[in-house]
Amino acid sequence: MNFFKEFKWIDKTQGSIKDDVFSGLTVALALVPEAVAFAFVAGISPIIGLYGAFMMALITALIGGRPGMISGSTGAMAVVMVSLVADGSLYAESIGYSGAALGLQFLFATLLFTGIFQILAGLFKLGKYVRMIPHPVMMGFVNGLAIVIMTSQLGMFKEGDHWLSGTILYTMIGLVALTMALMIGIPYLSKKIPAALVSILIVTGIVIFGNIDTATVSSFVAAGSADGNGSLAADLPSFNIPLIPFNIETLKIILPYAFILAAIGLIESLMTLNLIDELTETHGNGNKECIAQGTANIVNGFFGGMGGCAMIGQSIINIKSGGRGRLSGIVAGVSLLIFILFASKYIEMVPIAALVGVMFMVVIGTFAWSTFKIINKIPKTDLFVIAIVTFITVVEDLAFAVFAGVIISALVFAWENALRIRARKHIDEHGIKHYEIYGPLFFGSTKLFLEKFDVNNDPKEVIIDFEESRIMDQSAIEAINKITEKYLKSGKNIHLWHLSQDCRALIKKAEKICIVNVLEDPDYRIAIDKYNMRKENVN
Repeated sequence: MNFFKEFKWIDKTQGSIKDDVFSGLTVALALVPEAVAFAFVAGISPIIGLYGAFMMALITALIGGRPGMISGSTGAMAVVMVSLVADGSLYAESIGYSGAALGLQFLFATLLFTGIFQILAGLFKLGKYVRMIPHPVMMGFVNGLAIVIMTSQLGMFKEGDHWLSGTILYTMIGLVALTMALMIGIPYLSKKIPAALVSILIVTGIVIFGNIDTATVSSFVAAGSADGNGSLAADLPSFNIPLIPFNIETLKIILPYAFILAAIGLIESLMTLNLIDELTETHGNGNKECIAQGTANIVNGFFGGMGGCAMIGQSIINIKSGGRGRLSGIVAGVSLLIFILFASKYIEMVPIAALVGVMFMVVIGTFAWSTFKIINKIPKTDLFVIAIVTFITVVEDLAFAVFAGVIISALVFAWENALRIRARKHIDEHGIKHYEIYGPLFFGSTKLFLEKFDVNNDPKEVIIDFEESRIMDQSAIEAINKITEKYLKSGKNIHLWHLSQDCRALIKKAEKICIVNVLEDPDYRIAIDKYNMRKENVN
């Protein structure tokens, strides 16, 4: 049995209320260590990270464009936030304020602008452009993300700066393996049982009643906390307007960070939406998700949360556990809040190994294992894009990897299409030279296009036939203009035939650039004659 077949473990059938509830509980448990860890990365209190995860999950579930997708505090945004908090603190100290306190206020203020940028992206319908991301970029993205998730979990096998060893290490590995085995085996007993949640509960019970010495959520929080406090207990978040000096200097700090956070959040969210669409064979609304993400980040700014975006690992846990509707995200967010308010002492007992085991199963489900099967079946350029996006995702960040992948794919596409421009040449019985062009004419192919013509040695009358070609952009029009000018200076007549309707529209829009007359021709549909010469005069 091949457990590593790509996404075989995802059930594409519709979920139910029961599935949504249980999957939401599972996700809430998985959100705790992630939110805490990313808060430590950003250099802020773990409670702020938990508040952020709760508000992001709840709001995006209520009004988002992708039911079943989970949002929360994320590492991609946390690595930017740490610099923001530091810059805010330095500025606060320079004007005589408490640096640490005001640095955090800069984060909250930045989230307000981040949310505004994201809402504007949704209102201007920029979410649809995620569809332009090529499949090799998508494969590189999920592969890199799987590696990132895996390497982030390896940090759980450390104590401080040192790797675990001896009995503690073997215990951790054993509990992780047990969790993974349970997640694989439980569906064979009953698919109605939420495998991830039951696996976590079983392993937690074994650790508690077996008095096994291993890291728990409490010890994990204590290890990262400055005061060694391992408690997650807190009150409801309260409304506050960020207390920062509102002037040009603060805007110079806030706005660049807000734009970067908005871009990272939207790219990661829309890529996750696209992936979940593929896994569940359903369709989400990218523009609606942009607005939901922005709204959630604004609420975080006012209520003291860390903010965030879609979380691919938790989203896959959710759909793997059967969560398909908005209820799953709502349950995840509300459950997380309940954990913070009333049940923190129980969540603190959950062994880290159980959560690591769940995330390792996410890695297996996320990685595009089919990549190895298609290595010799796809163009080398596509393989290069997959590899480079995977690499950049691991060593840099997801947003930069996607940008790089799209740019490389676009350049490859332009280069390959630039080489496809061809010209069949012949002289008819009237002594007229015909150039039959095929292939796209655009900025990348104009040079080769111009090289096809022999202006000096061509006869008096020349026809360029575009029946098998397309004029794509202004560069193409300029190329046509150049070649007609060359024939004009040589005292020869040039005629353009068989331009499609879209080409005709493009020519009309560019009449000031390329002076032409558009004539209806019964035989050739569209004839463009630079010098007002009709076809019958040619014949």
